Amino acid sequence: MDFYVDDYKQLINDNDYTKAINQAISDASLNNGRVIFKENKLYRSGTIYLKDNIELYFEKNSCLKALDDIESFNVNNIKIKEGLEVNTFINCDYDGKPYLYFIYGFGLNNIKFSGAGIIDGNEKIFYGQVEQNYIEGKFYPRMPLIYIENSKDINIKNITLTHSAFWTVHLVGSSDIVIDSIKILNNRKMLNADGIDPDHSKNILIKDCYIESADDCIVFKGTKENIKYGNCENIEVRNCTLKSTSAAIKIGTETYAEFNNINISDVKILDTNRGISLMMRDGGVIHNVKFNNIDIQTHLVDPNAFWGKGEAIAITNVKRTKDSKDGLIYDIEFNNININSEHGIFMYGDNNIKDITFNTLDLKLNNITTYRKNIYDLRPNINNVTFDDDLAELYLHNVKNIIINDNKNKNYKIINHNSTFFVENK
Repeated sequence: MDFYVDDYKQLINDNDYTKAINQAISDASLNNGRVIFKENKLYRSGTIYLKDNIELYFEKNSCLKALDDIESFNVNNIKIKEGLEVNTFINCDYDGKPYLYFIYGFGLNNIKFSGAGIIDGNEKIFYGQVEQNYIEGKFYPRMPLIYIENSKDINIKNITLTHSAFWTVHLVGSSDIVIDSIKILNNRKMLNADGIDPDHSKNILIKDCYIESADDCIVFKGTKENIKYGNCENIEVRNCTLKSTSAAIKIGTETYAEFNNINISDVKILDTNRGISLMMRDGGVIHNVKFNNIDIQTHLVDPNAFWGKGEAIAITNVKRTKDSKDGLIYDIEFNNININSEHGIFMYGDNNIKDITFNTLDLKLNNITTYRKNIYDLRPNINNVTFDDDLAELYLHNVKNIIINDNKNKNYKIINHNSTFFVENK
């Protein structure tokens, strides 16, 4: 059964559709129905509360856009303190619980988003410091576009998500998720505007998506406040195109969890600051992760505002603070990886990275920007360390049992600090 938002005229006030949308959702939930946003129409709204057994259906060129008043999303009535003591590219510690919500769901079953329309997070209302290469928000954390927690059977298909000022799709402690053929078109200058963030979630398929974002495109999280939901596991990503001013694919940095059985294949990473990044910081475990048929093109975007220095692949395992627990990264496999980048493969740990295998590796370094290249980035960590050393295709520090089978370029420069590796050219 279909429920058209426009039919709730008595609840629409000065182009504010908040009450009408939420009432349509309530009625649809009782009837396993669809909430319809009409073709070529703009709908402005404050916080939207999802319910069981609904589908939000967006006809062609319909647009659901966040209102201009930030207080319209302050469902917890907190006092928002604007202004940051430290830029978030230096300190962005986040426990996983936002203060503001645009589209919100908790403890739900059977939620769908579909159609050919747009959901717009109206990022400009969150602007703080505006610089040439980045935009800092007024405060941190800001509002995710879609936040769903402790829910099952979630399907997001075909729609376009844009102008998010924070994590675009944050899925917390949820399972049985399909994200199919969506576009995420975020401002590539807007700090912390991730694309898709599965957080302590499992049984996920992400496929055929196109994502542009500042900060990470697809990033798996284990945030501190959501530990009760367990592992982040049983995940497949395939046939996606990703562009980022941070990392295209990342695990971390929040790692209060185990990350297991993650398979990523047939992905194109273009015009990106850092291609693939595994960042252990909080004492979890990352293992049984496979990357197959990945094309990576990276270059340094900004020497300060985004972590990373143009690396194609970065695997780092260092403590966030002196009180952080030791973590472990092992059993990571890369198959058929084609790299054209300004920086190579960077692996740095405290004897807690091991068993990394590359099968068919084609790695070429090219000078694309005028930024200095011989910098290695361990942020975030104790004292936010970066350091200088010679530029190399592979930089290894305290990494055990690295195997490279069938590398296409036979003369890789390898900087090795207390690591064990084997190169086998078939």
